[in-house]
Amino acid sequence: MTGGLPGDLDDNARIARMIRVDHAGEYGATRIYAGQLAVLGRGGKGDTIRHMQAQEQVHLRTFDTMIADRRVRPTALLPVWHLAGFALGAVTAALGEKAAMACTVAVEEAIDDHYSAQLEALGETEPHLRQTVETFRTEEREHRDIGLEHGAEQAPGYRLLSRAIKAGCRAAIAISERI
Repeated sequence: MTGGLPGDLDDNARIARMIRVDHAGEYGATRIYAGQLAVLGRGGKGDTIRHMQAQEQVHLRTFDTMIADRRVRPTALLPVWHLAGFALGAVTAALGEKAAMACTVAVEEAIDDHYSAQLEALGETEPHLRQTVETFRTEEREHRDIGLEHGAEQAPGYRLLSRAIKAGCRAAIAISERI
């Protein structure tokens, strides 16, 4: 990184932060779907949720490999995201299928924004990471669309629920980059 300001991260530290936070986010997503499945897994949305969870598992394995290959320190908050992700999924699912889908939409919109910002920051550097983020962003958008198709916006208190979940996601992203 040339021409940066004092205190700016060098390229290696910047990329390490991206991988760390993406790993944490994909881990959290697998836990959200696990919580949703614990409540709704035998119902009509079970197969839909399992489909999304399977894609998130692929995302997580990909970032697990990047963490190991590039010797990036994962976030120290994985135990927190383990519990928080499951709880978010289970609580929204307990509110009903539409609330679970509202959770999915809110999380995936926050992740879409996050991945879009990463792609802009990457520019043409890091082609493998860039392609990975582009592919995963497309799948996250698919999950958002699935949630919308399954009535997310009809969930009671949709706007409030969505805003609260997105704020939580943005906070988790900021914290996981650093800790």
